[in-house]
Amino acid sequence: MERHWKPSASIKNLIKRAEIINDIRLFFLEKKILEVETPILSQSTVTDINLTPFETNYFFSENTSNKLKLWLITSPEYHMKRLLAAKSGPIYQICHSFRNQEYGTHHNPEFTMLEWYQISCSMETFIKQIDLFLQKILKSKKSKKISYQEVFIKYLNIDPFSTNVSELHKISKKFNLQYLTELEKNLHILIEMLFTLVIEPLLAKEDQPIFIYHFPIEQASLAAQNYKDNRIAERFEIFFKGIEIGNGFYELTDYLEHKKRLINDNKNRQKMNLPIRKIDNNFLSAIKHGLPLCSGVAIGIDRLIMIALNKKSINEVISFSFDRC
Repeated sequence: MERHWKPSASIKNLIKRAEIINDIRLFFLEKKILEVETPILSQSTVTDINLTPFETNYFFSENTSNKLKLWLITSPEYHMKRLLAAKSGPIYQICHSFRNQEYGTHHNPEFTMLEWYQISCSMETFIKQIDLFLQKILKSKKSKKISYQEVFIKYLNIDPFSTNVSELHKISKKFNLQYLTELEKNLHILIEMLFTLVIEPLLAKEDQPIFIYHFPIEQASLAAQNYKDNRIAERFEIFFKGIEIGNGFYELTDYLEHKKRLINDNKNRQKMNLPIRKIDNNFLSAIKHGLPLCSGVAIGIDRLIMIALNKKSINEVISFSFDRC
């Protein structure tokens, strides 16, 4: 255990990390995009069923019953959108975010995130801008772009928007995944499972970043619905070397739809015996006031640097991994 006092990353890698983060800041400086800082502690948290936040308390006095529950942010999204509603213009942030129950080769409970918002920017235009960012920071080739529907047809020979549970179970069996999927009857969950378990690993064969766009509306999160096809959301994910490095949206701006989705999240949490989360009314009030038309993306800095330095684990590019903190 004595060696655990040492950093998990070499000093050489930490110097390279600092240089990459400096390059990221220079990219935004040249584009005159404002760097912002928002709270790490928040009085509310996300309702997303896929995220487990860390919670703590602020004590107003020595009387421990007089306390305020606080949450470590899972991302700076809500606070940054409040800035956008206050007419900040295009903004970005490099900050630490926190997600419980996430630890592994590509995960650390405390990690560094880049969050970036562009005003009056379509998803298609934003993808092109992010592609230029990746070419500059990763020295990568120009990216590939493929829709969620097309990637399922390419790798699994099915259309995710017209498939059925029986067909998905047959495909699961073909890839020896029936032990994970045979009891699942929810069509949308099965589609997500096949994307994660079959398609994502196949993306590792590509030698350039890949943007997969137009996810099913059931996976919209806070992305806008496509105005031509109500089955799809204006959401995209970025993969490189088989690793997801970013998740982005043409942002939902409708207040009532926001509220509906957050309420539905809590209904789904209840069905799954997960704790109900208080909806962030400051966030909703900002949306009601008026979120400008914009696109946004969250990029995992640790994963980005891991890829840039050709390392196999984010532990090799962060100063102290979870087991050494």
